[in-house]
Amino acid sequence: MISLFALWMPILLAAVAAFLISFVTHMVLKYHNSNFDKVPDEDGVMDALRPFNIPAGDYMFPGCVDQKTRETDEYKARLAKGPVAIMTVYPNGEFAMGKTLVQWFIYCVLVSVFVAYVTRMTLEPGTEYLTVSRVASVVAFMGYGLALMQNSIWFNRKWSTTLKSLFDSLLYALFTGGIFGWLWPAGM
Repeated sequence: MISLFALWMPILLAAVAAFLISFVTHMVLKYHNSNFDKVPDEDGVMDALRPFNIPAGDYMFPGCVDQKTRETDEYKARLAKGPVAIMTVYPNGEFAMGKTLVQWFIYCVLVSVFVAYVTRMTLEPGTEYLTVSRVASVVAFMGYGLALMQNSIWFNRKWSTTLKSLFDSLLYALFTGGIFGWLWPAGM
């Protein structure tokens, strides 16, 4: 069996590849620019929310903490009256891109570590490129993409947004698989 440490190079290169591909898809191709719509009268909505000084976090309204509340006439009336929303509030000011990019890179490394773990447990040294690439690509796609569908299923995220992110995940996965296949240890 191959040691996980022996796969440090494909782990890091695959993480770097995913990181760079995400830069291209977001900053060069920009097809993610349409992921979020503007609310009507954005200034009015922002002005209306500002006095509440809502701390950064995830919120849903109308809020409901249990099934008993969901069954009340009051809660049902609030749902019918609307608006019904799930929102994430960020801290005021510029986005902390440095912190976010570091977290994204760490996540890319983590996915690559899991790819390395599964491939080393299932494949022998000297396994042909295409087999290694297939296994690594599938594991990487699972790590980067499959859980994204939950956001469209449960939280009404636009399917077009999820599909674009799944396409990104496929790109990350294919490059990850290619790198693992290319750098897979030779047989004895």
